[in-house]
Amino acid sequence: MSVIVDSHTHLGDFPLFNVRLDADSMIKLMDEYNIEKSIVFSLPNELTLKAVQKYPERLAGLVWVNPHRGDEAIKLIDKAVIEWNFKGIKLHPLLDSYLPDQEIVDPIMERARKHGIPVLFHCGHPPWSLPWHFSPLADRFPDVTIILGHMGHGHIVYINGAIEIAKKHENIMLETSGMPMHSKIKEAAEVLGPERILYGSDMPFGHPAFELEKVRVSGLSRRELELVLGENALRVFKLK
Repeated sequence: MSVIVDSHTHLGDFPLFNVRLDADSMIKLMDEYNIEKSIVFSLPNELTLKAVQKYPERLAGLVWVNPHRGDEAIKLIDKAVIEWNFKGIKLHPLLDSYLPDQEIVDPIMERARKHGIPVLFHCGHPPWSLPWHFSPLADRFPDVTIILGHMGHGHIVYINGAIEIAKKHENIMLETSGMPMHSKIKEAAEVLGPERILYGSDMPFGHPAFELEKVRVSGLSRRELELVLGENALRVFKLK
């Protein structure tokens, strides 16, 4: 059986969505669906840290920062990567109100370049996180891996836009969670190559039961499924 890595998960209590998930419950879900490892990012970051420390073989952290915090954000990245062994950066333009191509993001990207780690962005909600705003950023930082979480999310124009922008920039990867169309995963693999697609569930907002099945019924070959469901994430996040 090929390894499965979930590239998009959260911990915490989210009353607006009526969902919650702690580390123990995440591990139970992972065991039920044969998920070897999960990439976790949460606020506060200490929630991620405690989970990763409790389950170091199963969970890997991304540090969630707000570019508006300036030097504070940079110091947090350094601490998370050097002391906590986190594997990348999470940015959420929608929640923190900035555009991905604004200069305020550049110091974060420069830190990602320095540490050799990927940056995963929330993608797919206007006005802050539409695919086209990632193109100038990818041009400025061609040596930093940019992951578009949700690959455009639920709107067909944004989904197509995510594929279109990724086609123009080899350093952009697409992550599948929250995007409803199984056929677009197959299309993305054909256009970009299967090595540039990452499986994610968006737990607890999504669930492996349907997110995994969405990828499996997309029409990918067995080898392509091995890449998308796990091997790509092992490579990009430098996991064992």
